[in-house]
Amino acid sequence: MKKFKSIDLFAGIGGIRLGFDNAFGKNIETVFVSEWDEKAQETYRANFKDDFDIAGDITKIKEQDIPEFDICLAGFPCQAFSMAGRHQGFDDNYKGNCRGTLFLDVARICDYHKPKVIFCENVKGLTIHDKGRTYKIIRKTFEDLGYTVFDKILNSKDFGVPQNRERIYLVAFRNDIAPKEFIFPEPTDNSKVLWDIREENPVPAKYYLSNTYMNTLIEHKKRHAAKGHGFGYEIRDWGEIAGAIVCGGMGRERNLVVDNRQKDLVPTTNIKGEINPYGIRKMTPREWARLQGYPDSFALPLADTHLYKQLGNSVTVNVIEAIAERIKAVLND
Repeated sequence: MKKFKSIDLFAGIGGIRLGFDNAFGKNIETVFVSEWDEKAQETYRANFKDDFDIAGDITKIKEQDIPEFDICLAGFPCQAFSMAGRHQGFDDNYKGNCRGTLFLDVARICDYHKPKVIFCENVKGLTIHDKGRTYKIIRKTFEDLGYTVFDKILNSKDFGVPQNRERIYLVAFRNDIAPKEFIFPEPTDNSKVLWDIREENPVPAKYYLSNTYMNTLIEHKKRHAAKGHGFGYEIRDWGEIAGAIVCGGMGRERNLVVDNRQKDLVPTTNIKGEINPYGIRKMTPREWARLQGYPDSFALPLADTHLYKQLGNSVTVNVIEAIAERIKAVLND
């Protein structure tokens, strides 16, 4: 089988790379990584041993300074298009960076290097943002560079993880090698439930909600219900699947579970009130990692606050791997 070189842009903690590594095995080599968040870089380094440094802000990196590559992996920031955010699209500005236009850096780099494949992942809301015009611009940008674009919305719950997470996946092949048709993977396993990703042992008391916090969530949900909104906390049954995990507190509060295995419920952190007596807790970072298809061998070296953010922002490795298998078949044809 042929060997391919890849670059990992907006790498996060490496979920897209891990999916491609699983699919291609020894026949893929990552030659460049860019991620501007220093905490995400720490988790990335703990899991991938490269002989080069992780590059920071991609907008400040010249395309000619990036090594030659065959596959561009780019999970460019989705907050600008997310239904959970302000979805300002190309006008979104965060800490002086216009997240909505960062995909143009993908285009800039790929225009210079002309890789065989460009792979992107983003929120489902990207397809309907600004009445569909935003996504048309993105597609046309790649087409104007000489690529044939294929895309599909896939749900993580159909690929062996119990999480309802719809995302748009875009695969662009350079025109000279593009297939007439690219078939995205069909569902492989929709049987998994939360019980399958549950921690094997009782989890520490710090994951259990206090009575005071629970009352706050209850009142918050009542206020929204009175307005006809469906916002608020949710307690998931172990026989169900999780809602989409996201980087904010909502991702945790809408995926609470009941777990009465921990008997020592003496608070170990500064909380208001006592720990609730009903066994209601947040899922742990390891459970979130499993919801995203990360193996238990994947290191989670940071404090929980950072891990929840990183995993909520990440991709579902199982879905990436399934798509990467299809891309590999085209490249080896």
